[in-house]
Amino acid sequence: MTALARSAPGSVITRAILALFVAFSLSSCGVNSVPTAEEQVNAEFANLQAEYQRRNDLIGNLVETVKAAAGSEEKILTEVTAARARATSVTLSPDQLDDPQAVQRYNAAQAGLSSARSLLGTVIQERYPQLQSQQRFADLMVALEGTENRIRTQRRDYNEAVRQYNTRIRTFPDAIGAKIFYGAKPKVPFEAAPGAETAPKVDFGNAG
Repeated sequence: MTALARSAPGSVITRAILALFVAFSLSSCGVNSVPTAEEQVNAEFANLQAEYQRRNDLIGNLVETVKAAAGSEEKILTEVTAARARATSVTLSPDQLDDPQAVQRYNAAQAGLSSARSLLGTVIQERYPQLQSQQRFADLMVALEGTENRIRTQRRDYNEAVRQYNTRIRTFPDAIGAKIFYGAKPKVPFEAAPGAETAPKVDFGNAG
């Protein structure tokens, strides 16, 4: 008993050292860093979704404002409304961010809304310049322009988080934990819409 008692402290120390070694080994293999990186991707995606929803709401308000002055443009207004419906109906969850087809469908729906909004802007600029002097119309356009810029910035932030995540799950030693513990797959970045290299222009022209 005395010998056993004397050996106990050493055994405790050994077990503690072993536990620290295991914990360090696991942490260096992506057990903590991989889910942390994935949560960052999900957070940036949620921010992007919020901006898309804000744009959708603003365009809906814009359509209602335009109807009063440009009701005869029923075809254009219908196209914009349909594009809004498609952008809302095509959903994308965080679990689908590693599915290229799902991301492409979502991205295409949002790009379709951008195109419809641009078409509406062209029609108003050419045929209904008096709308530009209305305060509500002007306020909506300022808000929409800000949202378009935030979408562009947020999409870039999301893509950067995806790049960091994809690099982490493919790079030793994090790749070990990513494969063994999580079965991690690369996330899919959003492709930029045509003309995204320039700042978005959503104003409908200047009066005068």
